[in-house]
Amino acid sequence: MQLFFHYNRIMNTKDILIYPTYFPSISHYIAMIDAKTVTFEVEDTFQKQTNRNRMYIYSPNGIQLLNISVKHDSANTNFKDIKIDNQYNWQKNHFKSLEAAYKNSPFYEYFVDDLRPLFEKKHEFILDLNFEIFELVNEALGISIPFEKTTEYFHEVTDKTDYRYLVNGKKDVTQVEPYTQVFDDKHGFINNLSVLDLLFNEGRYAVDYLKQHSL
Repeated sequence: MQLFFHYNRIMNTKDILIYPTYFPSISHYIAMIDAKTVTFEVEDTFQKQTNRNRMYIYSPNGIQLLNISVKHDSANTNFKDIKIDNQYNWQKNHFKSLEAAYKNSPFYEYFVDDLRPLFEKKHEFILDLNFEIFELVNEALGISIPFEKTTEYFHEVTDKTDYRYLVNGKKDVTQVEPYTQVFDDKHGFINNLSVLDLLFNEGRYAVDYLKQHSL
C-alpha cells in the first residue's frame, strides 16, 4: 500500500478522548486528525447499538448497517473484555457488502487487497479488531496518529475534549461537506458514513477533505 500523506500535527491543540470503533465514522476521523493528542476510552462498560461494533456504508439500496455480533455475559461487561461471536460468518457477509457497495468506486481496487486479510483473520476481542482497523485505515490514509489508552473510567473529564458521544450515531449530528458517492445519483448524498466510504471515493484526497472540517 502506497502512502500519500505525511500528516503534520504540530498546529493542533486539542487533547481528545474518543472511542476506538469499527471502521470509524468520518466525524471520528475529523476529531482525531484535528487533535494534538488522542486517548482511546477502553475502560467503560459495553453498550449495545453503538459504533463500537457497527459501521454504516452506502449500498446500492442506500444506507446499510454492518453489525458484528458480540458476546457479553452481563450489562456490566467491560468494553475491553467483549468477545466477538464468530459462530456467525460476519466477515464474509461484511466483505461481500463492501464489494457490492464500492467495487465501482474510484479507489476500491487500490485498497481492497490490503483490507481483505482483515476479513479472513479471526479476532477474539472486538477491541483488538478495532485497533487493527485503526492502524490499517491510518496506513491507507498515509497518516500516523499516536494514541494512548485510558487506565480508569471517568464519567466526566476536564483535561480533554470529550468526543466519546460520537460512538452513538443518534447523538452524532456532524454534517460534512458532500463528496461524490457511487450511488448518489439514486439516493443523493448520505452524510457521515464510515471513513471507508470517503477512502474508496476520494482516495488520496481524503486527508485534505478531513482537514477542511472541524467539530
